[in-house]
Amino acid sequence: MKNKRTELIVSAISNGTVIDHIQAGNTFRVFRILGLENTDHQVYFGTNLTSSKYGKKGLIKISDKFFEKEDINKIALVAPTATLIEIRDYEVVKKELVSTPETVENIVKCFNPKCVTNNQKVSTKFKVITDHKGNMKLSCHYCEKTMDKSHIEFL
Repeated sequence: MKNKRTELIVSAISNGTVIDHIQAGNTFRVFRILGLENTDHQVYFGTNLTSSKYGKKGLIKISDKFFEKEDINKIALVAPTATLIEIRDYEVVKKELVSTPETVENIVKCFNPKCVTNNQKVSTKFKVITDHKGNMKLSCHYCEKTMDKSHIEFL
């Protein structure tokens, strides 16, 4: 029997960021919130990849792109198990788990149509909380309504 190819080799990136350990169902959401469908940077991504830790995972590699705190907070809200890996000159220079921020400002829209942020020029602000079941939720600073991850809409 001939040797069968059992894996696909993807080119290493010389400089950029790898977002690894994204929950498989959230890969495309991370892709969209970062605006990667409109980028000129080279992007590789995979979803439903085998993971010994999570069963299945997603992965996104972006050449020549390093993320600011605001984008890292977006990733943390959608994919709290993600790992960010910075690559410079083909070497890993930084690898860290995303951390869920205590508050997020001006990146998420309040789902309450009566909230002042939806009716006046007021920046949004949310406290990030975890309920008794371990689910992350956002509590609006202004109207005090709480929304779960399924209601998160990014500005």
